[in-house]
Amino acid sequence: MKKKLQLTLFFLFFTGLTLFAQAPPNPPSNANSGGGGPVGGNAPTGSGMLIMLALGAAYAGWKKHEEVR
Repeated sequence: MKKKLQLTLFFLFFTGLTLFAQAPPNPPSNANSGGGGPVGGNAPTGSGMLIMLALGAAYAGWKKHEEVR
């Protein structure tokens, strides 16, 4: 019972600490860049998605192979 109370108080304490986190910074202005692109930049995401899908498929195939063994 004491262990459960300690665990509950621990989580309540550390959950309360996250409320004092700082707000995210303001996004940079694109006034001087002249690009007019999106806030996150012009990074391509298509190839990253293909890599993630390929790795996920390889992992699923490996898990299936281990299951059959």
